[in-house]
Amino acid sequence: MKDKQSFEDDLKKLQKIVEELSSGKLTLGESLKRYEEGIKLAQGCSSLLEEAGRKVESLMKKDGKFMLEKFEEGQEDK
Repeated sequence: MKDKQSFEDDLKKLQKIVEELSSGKLTLGESLKRYEEGIKLAQGCSSLLEEAGRKVESLMKKDGKFMLEKFEEGQEDK
């Protein structure tokens, strides 16, 4: 059973894989193996980010009550 990795650890691993693939020094077989590993890591990171986004949305507070609101990029406090 895989130990639960942190988002930051998985992101570092993903960055290393991108660097390795970009180097052009891997064989085709190695590249495919690393690419598959990278896809799995990217999917895991994406799931963690989505979960964090849902938590933030559920914790939004307005007029003394907790309300679900969508976060829009570039939105500033009023």
